[in-house]
Amino acid sequence: MELDIDTATGNRSRTEDTPAPPADVSRASLRRPWWRRWGTGWLFPAHRRAAAAEPPASSASSLLRRRHRGRRFSPLTRRVLLLNMLPIALLAAGVVFLGDYEDTLIEAELAALTVHGEIVATGLGEGAVRGGETTINRLDRDHANQLMARLTAPIGIRGRLFAETGEMLGDTRTLRDRAGRITSQPLPPPNAAPAQRGVLTRISDWIDARLRVARSDGEYIELPDPVARDYPWVEQALRGINTRTARRTPDGRLMLSVAVPVQRYKQVLGALMLTHDDAAIAARIRQVRLDVFRIAAVALAATVLLSLFLASTIARPIQRLARAADQIRFAREGTPRMPNFGARNDEIGDLADSLRAMTDALWQRIDAIDTFAADVAHELKNPLTSLRSAVEVAARIDDKEKRAKLMEIVLDDVKRLDRLISDIADSSRLDAELLRSDPQIVDVGRLLSSMADAYNATAAAEVGVRVQLNVLGSGTFLALGHEGRYGQVFRNIVDNGISFSPQGGNISIGLMRERDQVVVTIDDQGSGIPDANLESIFRRFYSERPNAEQFGKHSGLGLSICRQIVDAYGGSIAAGNLRLPDGQVQGARFTLRLPMAS
Repeated sequence: MELDIDTATGNRSRTEDTPAPPADVSRASLRRPWWRRWGTGWLFPAHRRAAAAEPPASSASSLLRRRHRGRRFSPLTRRVLLLNMLPIALLAAGVVFLGDYEDTLIEAELAALTVHGEIVATGLGEGAVRGGETTINRLDRDHANQLMARLTAPIGIRGRLFAETGEMLGDTRTLRDRAGRITSQPLPPPNAAPAQRGVLTRISDWIDARLRVARSDGEYIELPDPVARDYPWVEQALRGINTRTARRTPDGRLMLSVAVPVQRYKQVLGALMLTHDDAAIAARIRQVRLDVFRIAAVALAATVLLSLFLASTIARPIQRLARAADQIRFAREGTPRMPNFGARNDEIGDLADSLRAMTDALWQRIDAIDTFAADVAHELKNPLTSLRSAVEVAARIDDKEKRAKLMEIVLDDVKRLDRLISDIADSSRLDAELLRSDPQIVDVGRLLSSMADAYNATAAAEVGVRVQLNVLGSGTFLALGHEGRYGQVFRNIVDNGISFSPQGGNISIGLMRERDQVVVTIDDQGSGIPDANLESIFRRFYSERPNAEQFGKHSGLGLSICRQIVDAYGGSIAAGNLRLPDGQVQGARFTLRLPMAS
C-alpha cells in the first residue's frame, strides 16, 4: 500500500543533484575564526546548522544513509560525556589552587624555624658570650660560629649571625668545623642533562611554576656581604623581637626566614637569622597534586566508560526508533513496525510502546480510509448508474406516463444520493469532532424520557408504533459523553426498530445500572436479525430489508455511526434477538453499555 504524503514530496532538500553553494560563501565560512565556526556546535548541533529541508520521497534511502553517516558521534553521547566529565575536570582543576593548604604548610614551617632559632639563640647566649654580669658582654665570633654550625647542621638549614652593630659574624655555608674542613654541597656538571622525570611530575612542575599561590612578603635577594640593615626582619630581631617572613627569590623559589635575638641577661648581643627554601613544601604539594591527578584519571576513565554505556542504552534505541519512523514514513509496500523495547521497563520502553501503538492506529486508520473510500465509490456508483439509465431512456421515449415514471425514479435516486452523501459527510467528520471535544456528563434517563415522549407524539404515532421507557432503579443515570451524540445513537436504533416493527407494535427501552456502566436496551417486535449477521449489521453500507419497497431509503451507515460514537466514549454496542421459550424469534434487541460518570 502506498502512502501519498504531501510533506514528503512537496519540499526539496539539497542532495547530490543540487548544486553546491557559491565558492565565495564557502571561502567566507572558512575565513571565520575557529571559535565562531565551531562554537558550541559540537555540543548543541542546533547552533551549528539549521533543520534540514523536507526531502523528496524518492530520496528516502539516501536520507536514512545520510542521517547516520553524517554523525561521527551521537550528540546525545557527547552531552552525557561532557556533563559527567565536568565535575571530575573541575576537581582536577581546583586541586591546582592549593592556597590554603600551602599557607598552612608555610606557617608550620616558619613556626618550626622560629622554635629552632630560639633554641640556637639560647645556646649562643649561654655558651658563646665573653663577659659577665658586671662587664660588657660580647659574642665570641669563633665560638659562636662553631656552635651555630653544629646546632643547624642536623636539620639542614642555613644560619647567619649578626652582631649588635649590624655586621655579619658568620654564615654556616662558609664556616669551618672543628677539623678545619669546609662544608660543601656537590653540584651537577655544567652541561649535565637533567634526570628524566615522569609526565605527571613535569606537568605538576609546570603548573607549580605558574600557579603557585604561596604567600610572599616581598623579594628575597642574596647579597655577597650583607649587613643587618639589608634584612628588615634582622633589624627587628636586634630590637628584641622574633620576626619571620616568606619571600620570593628571582628564580621563583620561596625563601622562609626567621630572625631571633641572641640575648644574655636580657641584653641583645646579636641576631640569628635562619633561612630555608620551600623545597619540602613544594614536594608535598606536588605529591598531593599527583595523587589527585591519578585519582581523577582513574575516575575519568571509569566515567567515560560508564557514560558511553549509559549513552548507548539511550542513543541507540532512539536512533533505531528514528530509523524505523523514517522507514514507516517512506513506506511504499508492506507495513513496517516500530522495534519492540517493551522489555526495558523504562521511559525508552514506554516511548517504544507508545510509538508502536501510534503506528498501529495510523495503519488501521489508513486501511479504514481506503476501505471507506472504496465503499463510498461503490455505493455512489449504484444510484448514479440508475440515474444515467433513467435519463437515457427518458430522452428516447415520447410516452408521457412512462416518462413521468422515469422522472420519479430519477427523483428517488437523487434523494438517495443526497441522503447517502449527508450520511457519508456525517460519518467522515465524526471522528474529528469526537477527538476535539472533551466528554461531558449526560443524564441518560432524562434524555430517553424526552425522546420517548417525542416519538409517541409524532413519528411513532404515524405508523402506529408505541415507544415505552422502563427504568430499573432509582436516582439519576449519568454517563460520560455528549447528549447530542447519544441522542443520535438512540434515535438511529429506535428508527431502525420502528421500520421493522409491525402496525401496532411496541418499542421497549430499558434503563439500568450495572457496575460502573449505564445499560440501555432497545427491543422491537420485528423479524429479528439473522444470527450470521449480528456483527455484520455494524459495517458501513450494510443494509438488509425484508420489504423491497424500503430499498434505497437507508444508506447503511446508521448502525456503523452508532458503534463509532459509542466506541469513542469507551462504551460498547451489541445486537441480539429476543426468543420465545420454543426458540421462535420475537424481535431484535440492541444493548448499549455506556461509561458511568463518577
